[in-house]
Amino acid sequence: MDTSINVEHGKDYVVLTAVPSNINYTYDWSWVSENAKTLPILKKDDLIPYVATIDPSKAPYGKYTVTVEIRDENGHVIGTPEGNFPNLIPVECHVVHSKSLIFTEGDVVALEAHTPPNIGKFACIVNGERESLTLKDLLKKETVHYEWIVANDNINIEPTNPSKANWNTSGLTPENYHATFRVYESAELIGECQSEEVAVKARQIQKGDVLPVAMQRTSSPPTGDQALWAAIRNRMKAVSFERYGDVIDRIFCGNDSVSQIRDAVSKEFKGKGKNFDQDLVDTRLSINSVDSYNVLKLATEIFLLLECGVVKVEKGRVKILDDTLFDNMEESGRFNEAVTVSDIETRLTRYFGGKNTLPYLNRILEALMGKDLEIQEKKLPYCDGVLKNRFNCPSLIELIWSYWHEEGGLAQTMNAIALRFQNRRGPSNRDPLAQLEIDPLRPLNNLLWGYIQNEYNRLNMQRRAYEYDHHYGFSINGRAVPTLRTADSRSKFLEGFHNLLYKTSVFYKEDADTTVVADAFPLLQTLREVHIVLAEGAHNQFGDLPWTARVEMMVEQWMLARPEMQDFLRGRPMVPYKEPWMGRVDAMKKLQGWTDTSITHFQELASFGEQIILSVRYGDWIDVNDENQAKNWARYWKPEIQGYIHAYRAATGVDLTTEPVDATPPWAHLKRIEAQKRPVGV
Repeated sequence: MDTSINVEHGKDYVVLTAVPSNINYTYDWSWVSENAKTLPILKKDDLIPYVATIDPSKAPYGKYTVTVEIRDENGHVIGTPEGNFPNLIPVECHVVHSKSLIFTEGDVVALEAHTPPNIGKFACIVNGERESLTLKDLLKKETVHYEWIVANDNINIEPTNPSKANWNTSGLTPENYHATFRVYESAELIGECQSEEVAVKARQIQKGDVLPVAMQRTSSPPTGDQALWAAIRNRMKAVSFERYGDVIDRIFCGNDSVSQIRDAVSKEFKGKGKNFDQDLVDTRLSINSVDSYNVLKLATEIFLLLECGVVKVEKGRVKILDDTLFDNMEESGRFNEAVTVSDIETRLTRYFGGKNTLPYLNRILEALMGKDLEIQEKKLPYCDGVLKNRFNCPSLIELIWSYWHEEGGLAQTMNAIALRFQNRRGPSNRDPLAQLEIDPLRPLNNLLWGYIQNEYNRLNMQRRAYEYDHHYGFSINGRAVPTLRTADSRSKFLEGFHNLLYKTSVFYKEDADTTVVADAFPLLQTLREVHIVLAEGAHNQFGDLPWTARVEMMVEQWMLARPEMQDFLRGRPMVPYKEPWMGRVDAMKKLQGWTDTSITHFQELASFGEQIILSVRYGDWIDVNDENQAKNWARYWKPEIQGYIHAYRAATGVDLTTEPVDATPPWAHLKRIEAQKRPVGV
C-alpha cells in the first residue's frame, strides 16, 4: 500500500496529513530535528488521528523530518512514511533611512536585512548543531551563504556586515523594483525576505550623455479580417496528419474513445444494416472483406466533418472550434500585440457582423437571393434554397493541398503498391517491388484489399486533373496523365498568384527598411485580382471533389505510415520528416527512379499554399480599399508565404521573388527537372 505525508505550510503552523486517511487506523506521529533530537509533537486531533499540527515557533530554525507509523485495525504496520520541511529563520529587509521610495536613475539605495524587532537571537541548527545566534553571527558561519538580488546586479555588500548593501540604480529603465535577500545553509534556502517597492524614475538628460536611437517599421492599425486568419490556422492545425493519426489510433486501438467520432461512425454503419462496436473492430474487421477500409474511410470523413469548418456560433458569439490548439504567444507575435482566444472571438463576432457567416459568402448570397436570408439559409439539401452548412460554416479545404501531394508522389506510391499487391508488374522489365510481401496476419494486408476493391468508388487521376485545371489552371506531371480537353481552365490564376507572391516579397523588403514607409496598395490590388480568379473556379464540383480527394489522400497517408510499410520500404531513418508517411514516398521514388526531389518540399507547398489561398478566397477583398488590410495580411502570413516561395524554388528551380513573374505551369518545370536527371537512353 502506498503511504505518504502531505505537508501544508501556514503562517504560524504546519499541517501534516497522513495517507491513507482512515479514522479506524492508528497514527503514531514523531517530529525529529536534523541532529536526530526528538521534539515534543504536535497537536493531534483525537477525532481525526491522521492529521497533526506543528507549531514551528516551539523549535529551533532548521530542517526537520516528520514520521508517522500507521497501523490497521488488527495492529499490523502498513506504512511508516516520512515528510521533510525546513523551518526558515525570521528575517526582514528594508530600504534604510529613506523618506521616499522614489529614486532617480543613478541614485544609490541603502538596503539592510535584519530580524524582526521582537527577536534578537534565534535558535537554529547549523551544520547539525543547535545554536542561538544573531543574523550577523549566522552569516559568518562557513556553511552559510547569502545573496542580494536586484534588477541590474549592481550592488555593493558591506564586507563586515553582509546584511547591509548599497544598490546603484544606474542603467535601470523607469519602473518599480524590489530587492531580495536570501540565506542558504549548505546550499539549502533557510531564510528569505523582500524589500519595499522602489520606484526608479528617469533622470534628466545631461551634457555628454549618449542617447541610443532605434528606428522602427511603421505600424498598421488592426483590421477585422485578422481574426479570420487566426481561425484558418486553427483549422489547419486541427486537420493535421499528426492529429488525424492520433484520433484514428484512439478510435480503433486505444482504450479510451473519441466518443463524438465513434458514435458518428457507429450510426452511419448501422444505417447500412451492420453493427459497429469494439467487438466489431476486434473481430469482424479482421476478416478478408472491404469493411476495414470502409470504416477507416468513414472515420476519416467524419473527422473532417467535425474539424474543418470555419467557426461555430453560440448565442450570437463566434467561437473558435478548438481553443486548445490556439497558441497565445505565437498569435500575439503575428498580431504584433498581446491577444487571447477571447480577443480573437470578439473580433470574429465583429467581423461576421451579427449574420453568423463570412462577409464574402453573405455578399454572394445577397446577390443570389436578396437580403431576406432568414428562411432561405435553413434549407436541407433536398429543398429549394441554400445548403445551410456550406453557407454558415464552409469547409476550410483547398484542392491545392491534394495537387502538391500528388505531384510529390503520394498517389503514385499507393498506385505502385496496389499494382504489386495484385501481382501486376510495372512498366519496367524488372519490378522494383518484386520483394513486396505483406503477410495476411497483420492489418495492412486486409486494408489494402479493401482499398483495391473500392477503386471503382474513388476519384481517378483524370477526374482530379480536370478539377486542378478548373481551379488553378494546373495539370499533373506524369506519363499516365491523359491529354485534357477542359471546358473551363483558370489560365490567369498562376500568373496572378505568382504575381501576388512577388509583390509580397517586394513589400517585405520595403517593410524591413525602417527608413521607408512600405506601399501596400499594389499588393492590395493583386489580392483582389486573385480573389476574383479563385471565385470563378468555385463552381460545379468545388463543394465535393476537394473534400473527397482530401479524405482519400489522408487515408493513403495513414496506410503509408503503417509499420508494415516501414518494414518493406525502409527509407532513410536519419532524415527528419515532419510526418511518418513521408519517408515511404521518398523511398518509393528512389526505388522507381522517379525523382530525387524530397517530398518535404511538396508537403510544405501543400500546407502553406492551402492556408494562403484560403485567406484570399474567403476574405472579403472586393470591397476593400484600405492598404492596412494588405499590410496586415502580408505580415501575418509571412512565415507561410516565405516558406512557399522557398519550397517552390526547391521543387521547381524557379525563384518567385524576381521579375519577370513566372507563369509556366509547375508540371512543366517538374518534367524538365526529371528529364535532366534521368540517365541517357532511359
